[in-house]
Amino acid sequence: MAKPNYSFEKRQRERLKKQKKEEKLAQRKAGANKPDDAAEGETSNEAAAPATSEAAGDQPA
Repeated sequence: MAKPNYSFEKRQRERLKKQKKEEKLAQRKAGANKPDDAAEGETSNEAAAPATSEAAGDQPA
């Protein structure tokens, strides 16, 4: 029976950890850009939407 190659297994684990860490970092960078742009757009849309719904709600009542 062959002996397990612990060095190879360790390198594979380290490689997977590094890959996952890089993916998370890339997602954070991509996510950091998207919420800022989306938040600005949503904020202006959300601010306009309640004002129109309140105004529309006040008129019929």
